[in-house]
Amino acid sequence: MTGTKNDLINYRIARAKDTYDDASILAEREKWNSTINRLYYAAYYAVMALLLDSDLKPTTHNGAKSNFSEYFIKTGKIDSKYGKMYSQLFTWRQKGDYDDLFDFHKDNVEPYFEPVNDFISMIESMIQK
Repeated sequence: MTGTKNDLINYRIARAKDTYDDASILAEREKWNSTINRLYYAAYYAVMALLLDSDLKPTTHNGAKSNFSEYFIKTGKIDSKYGKMYSQLFTWRQKGDYDDLFDFHKDNVEPYFEPVNDFISMIESMIQK
């Protein structure tokens, strides 16, 4: 890593926002499996920024999910609805990427746009405090 810790945190927040925008473009084209992938990664980059802000450096996606749950959901710092959302996106991203003969549909995916956007904004606000 080059740059400061804050540089990396800011980069991850920017990446979360860019990836969220990518999800919107994919949704317009009705590429639902890819949209879920991008929504998950948008949330993941935000989580990784938050964890780094707390000096936590998981090396796997499972590690990020575990650290997020342990240090932010179970402690009540972040509403449990976001923990459930992140876990669901984690599971669905794996299904969409690795399971054969599995396709998401608009009705499954579209309800996640607003919560993921809110999630990224909330994490950005928490980091700036």
